[in-house]
Amino acid sequence: MTLDDARKRIDSAVAQYGQHAAPAIDLVMAEVRSDLGARAFNELVDEFDLELTYNIAPMESDHSNS
Repeated sequence: MTLDDARKRIDSAVAQYGQHAAPAIDLVMAEVRSDLGARAFNELVDEFDLELTYNIAPMESDHSNS
């Protein structure tokens, strides 16, 4: 997955589910964390204000096993 793919999928989830998009966004973010690491994960959290809107917190550091 690329950051652009993740952005499109998050936008789509928000458009489709609105305030109930958290489960779909969680799936995208899990894939982002696995494929791209904490930096990309945190970038998306900030970009889409996921912490405030969907209670998806940024990661502490980049200790992924990929």
